[in-house]
Amino acid sequence: MDRNNFSYIPEELWARIVPHLPRVDDDGRTGRPRKPDKRIFGGIVYRLRTGCQWKAIPRQFASGSTCHRRFQEWTRAGVFQRVFADLVRFYDELVGIDWKWSALDTAMVKAPKGGTRPGRILPIGRSWASSATF
Repeated sequence: MDRNNFSYIPEELWARIVPHLPRVDDDGRTGRPRKPDKRIFGGIVYRLRTGCQWKAIPRQFASGSTCHRRFQEWTRAGVFQRVFADLVRFYDELVGIDWKWSALDTAMVKAPKGGTRPGRILPIGRSWASSATF
């Protein structure tokens, strides 16, 4: 893979990630061989960096459904939380983190499909108030 590609995973980084991945035993099943974890991880990074749909992940990684399935498996197994914690500790030891400062970034966008519609509000009793607005 191209080292200039933002989904390239350097060997030093990959060596820190591998211990956090679930161990997969070859139980003698037949069928397609399992795609290498590093390629799948690169596909997941590509998906998260570009925001593309899973099906739009380039085939150099694997199929989008394979990357999505492994992403779900690793998410359930807590892989990304452990990798993040390990890399934060590593960076803190290497460079140091000033824990007195932090930032939070967020974005608010309209739901593309409009979200849920409000339910009908039932009257709770007769009201003598005007329904007009001033």
